[in-house]
Amino acid sequence: MATCKGDCGEKAKPERHANFAGVNKKIMVLSGKGGVGKSSIAATLALGLAERGYKVGVMDVDFHGPSIPVIFGIEGERVRGDEAGIFPAAINERLKVISIGLFLEDRDGAVIWRGPLKMTAIRQFMEDIHWGDLDYLVIDSPPGTGDEPLSVAQLIPDAYGLIVTTPQELAMADVRKSIAFCRRIGMRLLGVVENMSGMVCPHCGGRIDVFGRDGAKGMAERMRVELLASLPLDGEFAAWADRGGAKKGYYRDLEGVAGALDKMVDRVVALTRAEESESGVIGPASDGKAAERAEDNAKGKEEDMEIFAIPTQNGLLCSHFGHCEQFTLVEAGDGGEPAVREVCAAPPHEPGLLPRWLADKGVKTVIAGGMGARAQQIFAESGVKVLCGASQAEPLQLVRDYLAGTLELGDNACDH
Repeated sequence: MATCKGDCGEKAKPERHANFAGVNKKIMVLSGKGGVGKSSIAATLALGLAERGYKVGVMDVDFHGPSIPVIFGIEGERVRGDEAGIFPAAINERLKVISIGLFLEDRDGAVIWRGPLKMTAIRQFMEDIHWGDLDYLVIDSPPGTGDEPLSVAQLIPDAYGLIVTTPQELAMADVRKSIAFCRRIGMRLLGVVENMSGMVCPHCGGRIDVFGRDGAKGMAERMRVELLASLPLDGEFAAWADRGGAKKGYYRDLEGVAGALDKMVDRVVALTRAEESESGVIGPASDGKAAERAEDNAKGKEEDMEIFAIPTQNGLLCSHFGHCEQFTLVEAGDGGEPAVREVCAAPPHEPGLLPRWLADKGVKTVIAGGMGARAQQIFAESGVKVLCGASQAEPLQLVRDYLAGTLELGDNACDH
């Protein structure tokens, strides 16, 4: 897993940026592999939300295959801005769109960027785009579980995940990795959308299962995730996307998939509204106070949060506290599900540095496989609780076990 460096605690809270302050709910649309219709699903999700009265933004960070400008019919549009930032393209009064594709001089040219440059671009999209007040921001993420999805997840730790797949087993194998990715980083997973599930023969009306049948349904049951909708393979849907059909602001003319898309949108609204009583925002944004209410609520929650630190390597607890590659910080409080706060590269190995570094980050409890006596003493002096002897497991599971009173501790793996 890629790691953030040094000041990632600050980078993981984009809501502090003025241009991102009015954005309420964020939904990352992911896929394990390309070619499954991820961008079309992201676009229609945004359209459906906007038609229901919500203020919506679409942020396309698929650097190597930005499809959103094509789907929304805005290829070639000039991006304008001012000294404070850039204005997204307005589809209508409730829907705004920005894409890396709008900044490319040659739309057929390849984007050959390394991870750090992509991270910078994603951060600029959040800091420099004039989003205003949004009820939902739909993020079209690149396929896979690499740098871009991880960067967005780290920069927007409160985002929901929605995964798009097709029925064949090759796609199922990749989508299982995407589900594991969401769970490992603590992202709240809304569910899975199956695209191209089967097609209706235009001559006899019979169903043709081009890519297999019920693949996503069986996978969702095994992985214990919700199947939000199953869309048939529809030639008109593909043509609609190719000709910029989303620019009209609706998908009602897509008779073959409109019903399934409505089901998807309604379910997303229902799942995300379940938390509105906590966020203090009810219904579509209208008074411009969404960010203030969310910030006040977040401050109250911050005081009740307990932060755990787990030394990790390859996503699992590292048995030697002082020699780990990274630290995973997990926050839990108010009886809610633990969530990953940040994943940071370990600082240089110097005597006494790690305990003080973690204490400065607000850590109250450390779960470790082994730790030297001197480090434990420094933690105690900083008021940090240390639990030694934990076995190798994922950080979130260790915290869940601790909160449930079932965390098993063995011998300290390091007694020097």
